[in-house]
Amino acid sequence: MELKKIGELITSNRILLGPGPSNYDPRVMKAMTSPLISHLDPEIYPILDETVELLKYLFKTKNEVTLPMSGTGTAGGETAFTNVIEQGDKAIVCLNGFFSERNIEMIERCGGEVIRIDAEWGKPIDIEEIERTLKANPDTKILSMTHGETSTGVLTPLEEVGKFCSQTSTLFVVDAVPTLGGMDVDVDGWNIDICYSGTQKCLSAPPAMAPITFSQKAIDVIKNRKTKIQTLYLDAIELMRHWGKERKYHHTLPIIMIYALREALRIIYEEGLEERFKRHEEVSQLLKTHLTDMGFKLFAQEGYRLPMLTAVELPEGLSEREIITKLLKEYNIEIGGGFGKLAGKLLRVGLMGYSCSKQNVYYLISALKEIMS
Repeated sequence: MELKKIGELITSNRILLGPGPSNYDPRVMKAMTSPLISHLDPEIYPILDETVELLKYLFKTKNEVTLPMSGTGTAGGETAFTNVIEQGDKAIVCLNGFFSERNIEMIERCGGEVIRIDAEWGKPIDIEEIERTLKANPDTKILSMTHGETSTGVLTPLEEVGKFCSQTSTLFVVDAVPTLGGMDVDVDGWNIDICYSGTQKCLSAPPAMAPITFSQKAIDVIKNRKTKIQTLYLDAIELMRHWGKERKYHHTLPIIMIYALREALRIIYEEGLEERFKRHEEVSQLLKTHLTDMGFKLFAQEGYRLPMLTAVELPEGLSEREIITKLLKEYNIEIGGGFGKLAGKLLRVGLMGYSCSKQNVYYLISALKEIMS
């Protein structure tokens, strides 16, 4: 067997403007070249501690159990649900896209009984329907919402739902995979009990870790389970014993990925949250204006559009596959197409973290104009 070098297989420096991953800051790449040390080496502990503190800053929380899971955003979802759901527990799941639909499978695999609240793809969830459903099911264990639905570009407000859940025993669980680091995710201020994300989108780190945070309300539920958590790897309490002061061995941490995440979080801290959110909003508006001027129709409902992910319907006669292929092969730009039942009907453009720049917008728009002409 002839073995080829990576450079012979991957020759392009892609401009990543899809729904994730995003490009890295050169500082993140440099951090990944740092010497590898053991996850039990005392020199790694200050790095773990700083990573946790920076995650608390980003999540806007004081939650003691805040850490990055080893795994992608889906591992964050699995961690959230497996720690609190037991056989027969009720879970209200809000659904308005492909990724919110996946939460059902994760919950059902834990033995949970799902109550659906559906909204049309492209539209936000009806907050009044959530409150009615919760009142009708006071024994609900969790309510699951997706903050930013990357399959449609829809933003769902959380604050009102969190306030309502805080007055009940129901845990408020939020998927913030695309939004964390690109817009406000106020865990404590919005009364979120479990919030998880991924590192490859607005954090602009490799797709290898899933930041997650648990409120004390959630930790109390976990500690009072009737049955043992069915997975050792995703056990939040055991994980925090390694990340916390005990330094009890749990599993071999991906140290190089922690270097990358820590540097990405330091970059966010240096930019400042408000400035970072403002950048995502302004660059997103620039993109949306140009796309609509060219005849594309914004898919998400007005007033509920994500800044970091824009989904548009194609003008008559244009092919999703042809545009995506030409952008990739001729311009070295990656964007996404429709997902799930919207396959072939949308373009999805991500402006996330390091990839969120006016320069990238102008290059993409110029390329699209050439392709369409």
